Amino acid sequence: MQSNMFSRAIRVVTIATVFSLTPLHVFAAAPMVKTSAPGYYRFMLGDFEVTALSDGTVDLPVEKLLQEPAKKTIAALDNAFLKTPLEISDNAYLINTGKRLVLVDAGAGDLFGPTLGKLMNNLKASGYKPAQVDDIFLTHMHPDHVGGLSANGVIQFPNAVVHAERHEGAYWLSQKNLDSAPAASKGFFQGAMASVNPYVQAGKFSPFDGSVELVPGVRSDPSFGHTPGHTSYMIESEGQKLLLMGDLIHVPAVQLDHPTVTIAFDTYPKAAAASRIKVFNQAARERTLVAGAHLPFPGMGHLRATGKSYQWVPVNFTQMRAGQQKTY
Repeated sequence: MQSNMFSRAIRVVTIATVFSLTPLHVFAAAPMVKTSAPGYYRFMLGDFEVTALSDGTVDLPVEKLLQEPAKKTIAALDNAFLKTPLEISDNAYLINTGKRLVLVDAGAGDLFGPTLGKLMNNLKASGYKPAQVDDIFLTHMHPDHVGGLSANGVIQFPNAVVHAERHEGAYWLSQKNLDSAPAASKGFFQGAMASVNPYVQAGKFSPFDGSVELVPGVRSDPSFGHTPGHTSYMIESEGQKLLLMGDLIHVPAVQLDHPTVTIAFDTYPKAAAASRIKVFNQAARERTLVAGAHLPFPGMGHLRATGKSYQWVPVNFTQMRAGQQKTY
């Protein structure tokens, strides 16, 4: 009797041991998804709803592009736990004022390779449709900011008017400038023309001059240098402010510590550096929330001045809830 009980106990222990040592994946092997969630992030700015939209990321050999010795760039990246080529975000911002739906920049479309051009899908995933956009304000006309406007000559935002600073349009939409541009730069002009000219031809392009309130709560803020008409946009509602600063910075691991370092994409490097320092100083002094097109998504945070350098403080993650007004 005792022998039978002992044998049964041994069998139970053996079975339990086998099961405890058997890897779980033998029973349920789940495939890897290998994709991220839709790239949008939403919060309230006063009475305005702001949605950061990702157009994707792109790998850039920044040690070759920054006007800084490659060794210094690589060392700065390593100090920030990064490496080259550096994966850089391309961000755009959708502002719902309650009366108008405003998009700042339109992503790359198909002008910058397969890792960009995600803006349209992310806009739809965020709950909006392209036909709902009333106005599109361009920080500048580089291909990663205008490519999403048109596809094969067809307007992608059928009810929107496109706005850009007049110097920007005059420069990039000029056939004369295209003809005289170096071969390596011609694609920038061609991309701008292919993307913006369909709106020009449809009577849906409206340039502006300098600093002006474009719609209630949205004001242009000239920050020339990166391009001839590069423009930042100040969004303000109920005393809350957000400065969308476009391409004033590309590589924070380098340019926060050394803000005079420029990049090969700058049309006027000295002016670009001067604009960066001026805007950064004011934003740090006034504690203004800022967003950058190429800062890690969602690209929003605050700047803190430390002598001639700056520190970046990203926004604290905020989850929007029904009926709740989250603000910064």
